[in-house]
Amino acid sequence: MHRRPYSAGLVPRGSRTAVAAIALAVGFSAIGCAPRDLDSPDPRAGVPAPDREFRAVWVATVDNIDWPSRPGLPADSQRVEALTILDRSAALGLNAVVLQVRPQCDALYASDIEPWSYYLTGEQGRAPNPLYDPLEFWVDEAHSRGLELHAWFNPYRVKHPRQLGPMAASSIARQRPDLVRALGTGGFLWLDPGHPEVRDLTLSVILDVVARYEIDGVHMDDYFYPYPSYNDGADFPDGATWQTYQDGGGKLTRSDWRRDNVDRFVEALHDRLRRQPRQVKFGISPFGIWQPRHPPSIEAGLDQYGMLYADARRWLREGWVDYFSPQLYWPISQVPQSFPVLLGWWSRNNPHERHLWPGLYTSRVRRDTGWPAEEVTDQIMVARAMTPDAPGHIHFSARVLLDSTAVGRDGDSLMATLARGPYRRRALTPATPWLDDEPPAAPAITVQTGVDSALVSWRVTGDEAPFLYVVYTERAGTGWSHRVLPATRLGQRIVLGSGDEEGPLPLTAVAVTAVDRMGNESTPQVRHL
Repeated sequence: MHRRPYSAGLVPRGSRTAVAAIALAVGFSAIGCAPRDLDSPDPRAGVPAPDREFRAVWVATVDNIDWPSRPGLPADSQRVEALTILDRSAALGLNAVVLQVRPQCDALYASDIEPWSYYLTGEQGRAPNPLYDPLEFWVDEAHSRGLELHAWFNPYRVKHPRQLGPMAASSIARQRPDLVRALGTGGFLWLDPGHPEVRDLTLSVILDVVARYEIDGVHMDDYFYPYPSYNDGADFPDGATWQTYQDGGGKLTRSDWRRDNVDRFVEALHDRLRRQPRQVKFGISPFGIWQPRHPPSIEAGLDQYGMLYADARRWLREGWVDYFSPQLYWPISQVPQSFPVLLGWWSRNNPHERHLWPGLYTSRVRRDTGWPAEEVTDQIMVARAMTPDAPGHIHFSARVLLDSTAVGRDGDSLMATLARGPYRRRALTPATPWLDDEPPAAPAITVQTGVDSALVSWRVTGDEAPFLYVVYTERAGTGWSHRVLPATRLGQRIVLGSGDEEGPLPLTAVAVTAVDRMGNESTPQVRHL
């Protein structure tokens, strides 16, 4: 679960001209568009490349924040709610969903390792009735809409106070209580990251999901060692494992040892994922500020390096992630925690040029005391300017996207502001060439023209199954446009057009490309009419 940002409160927004100034300062360009060498042959045969941008939303299940709406919701209603989220996401122009599948050493999927989640059925360990596999359902339905599905895991939380009733017999709290620490008076239970078997347990859980489900990414957020408030401000109770480390000749300080425990886990997960036969992207979304005064203008009431023992900067510098989504939950003009200042700092600490896709606090858009809708669209434009080659972002969270009446302090509808602004054109996710840089084979296409329409159909020609298709259309006098379709679609009927006032301009050419799971696009197959 993502936390509210630590701050002394919002300051008044500055002029929107600040956004333009930032864009000009960093050399703003159209998203995902790289300059082409005009002296070399055009492999796209004049068909313009589509925009590239990772557009995602978090779907939090802990405490039933986003889905399902309550513990024990009937299975049919769970599916209806899931489809609503996916339909809204696709209609808005998103291309990925980040679903929390392990909120607390439990499972929103069929698992032989951990029990069914309380947030799903109202009783930890009880399966949905009638039985279905939620993660399999989400993956299939996301893919049928052309959306990536990233599985979001909490690595150490065992129990959140919002869970009522007993822990299941198969819970790690009952199977291996020696690995679990009780925190404060609030009811939290936490795995001890200093125990080697904890690392092995969480790795086994994640790799089991990667092996059995067609997910597109593995994701973690900001929860490593717990926030201090969870333990009533007291130090984390890991005296036994700390003593074992010292008895074994360990030389690190206790703080460095704790950071090393988390670092070892992150590095091991990265390495194990890279050895899987089916590659998935690995992303982490840490607290947005590495340490106070980094950069010097930044203030924070939380030091994640010293309190959560999360050296997030190191994970980015080492290239242990494929995408990095710091939770930049502050406005552009809030100087002590300024969105562009923080994004620029993280960008300067990204020597391996991994994807930098910030988390946006979209849920702050509210009429009375919240943000104007324009704050979110401005942040998207700033991110495009500062990471022009492979931009992206993730919205927190799905609940605000489900609220079609959500309006900001400026009175503007959030959905309408996004749709007519940064999302007016569909985008492909940026490619991840360090995982895969081979495009799929171009599809074979056929065009059959009728009286008033053309039927464009295509088929796979290579060994790799495409994830998406892009259908391009060119009309007289207006140039090319495109539509992104899921891999289940193998044809589209397109109006020919006559150029009269009542209809579209004449169709002059069509083209189709295949896109794989890592965002690589084939060469266009063009047919002129």
